[in-house]
Amino acid sequence: MKQLLSVAILVVIILLGSCSSITVTSDYDKSVDFTKFTTYSFHGWTKNSDQILSPFDKERFEAAFKDQFDSRGLKFVAEGGELVMALFVVTQQKTEQVANTTNMGGYYGWGYGGYYGYGPGWGWGSPMMGTSMTTISNVNYTVGTLVCDVFDAAGKKLIWEGIGTKTVDDNPATNEKNIPKAVAAIMAQYPVKPVVKK
Repeated sequence: MKQLLSVAILVVIILLGSCSSITVTSDYDKSVDFTKFTTYSFHGWTKNSDQILSPFDKERFEAAFKDQFDSRGLKFVAEGGELVMALFVVTQQKTEQVANTTNMGGYYGWGYGGYYGYGPGWGWGSPMMGTSMTTISNVNYTVGTLVCDVFDAAGKKLIWEGIGTKTVDDNPATNEKNIPKAVAAIMAQYPVKPVVKK
C-alpha cells in the first residue's frame, strides 16, 4: 500500500511540475520599426488585476518588465512616453484527473520484490494470479494569464502583445524568483532583443 501511495504522490508531483512551465504567445505590427522608440510609460493594471494579484506581486511584475524594457534601451518616463505599456491578468480554475494503474505480482521484476530495487526482483506467482489497482485523483490548480500590451502613443494603436499562461503559485518566496523568469519568457518575443552587456 505504501508503494501505491508513493507512486500516486509521484504522479501528482510530475503533473504539477509540468503545469508550472509558462506558455508564451505574441503578435505585433510588422510595419512598425520598434528600434526607433526610446521612451515608454506605464498605463497601469486593469481593476480585476487588483483583486487577483497581491500588491507585492504587482510590484514584482512591474519591476521585471522595467528591467526588460531597460535592457532594450527604453527609458521609463512617468508621462509622455513614445510607447505606452499596459498589463492585465486573468485566472481560471482547472481540475486535472490523474489515473494510475499499479500491477501487483504475476510478472518478473514487478510486485513486492524488485519494484524499487529491493530484493531479488521476483513477482508473486503466475500471471493468472496477478492483480492490478487503478486509482483516480483530482488535482485542482489555478492557471493565470498575463497580458502585456504595448501601444504607439502617437498613433494610439496596439503594436505588440505578449501573453504568458502559467499555473499560479501562491508562495511569495517562489514568486520572487519565478515572476522575473516568466516576464523574461514573454519579453523574449518582443521585436527588439536586449543589449548584451560586456
